[in-house]
Amino acid sequence: MKLDQRLVDAAIELMNKRFPKDEEAGAAAMYTEDGEILTSVSPDIPNGAAALCHETGALCEAYKLDKKVTASVCVNRAANAETIRILTPCGICQERLFMWGPDVEVAVPDPKDTSKWIAKKLAEVQPYYWFKVFTTEQ
Repeated sequence: MKLDQRLVDAAIELMNKRFPKDEEAGAAAMYTEDGEILTSVSPDIPNGAAALCHETGALCEAYKLDKKVTASVCVNRAANAETIRILTPCGICQERLFMWGPDVEVAVPDPKDTSKWIAKKLAEVQPYYWFKVFTTEQ
């Protein structure tokens, strides 16, 4: 499954359901190869060094179910804000998503409007991905 508005809406729906309007909030959603949507949020851990990204739960769920992730989105909302922002996966989440290959689609914010998304393959987000040297040597 390719990244689409349905996937973005699933992340927004979870975020709005899980977090009150007066808190900063976020959530992630991922498609598996068979079209299932997995969603997750980041736990509010007192020690920031032990925090996890919003994507982590869905990534672990996909791995547990032995399902390939094909698309991912992470959304964020400031406290008491109406605007929902699209977040590019952080470097750690990109590493985790690369487990399913460079063709996984991720949402990145539109440079003109961070509330809008553009679908990019991991290979486009990380054109110099470190592991490529091992695959090109073969």
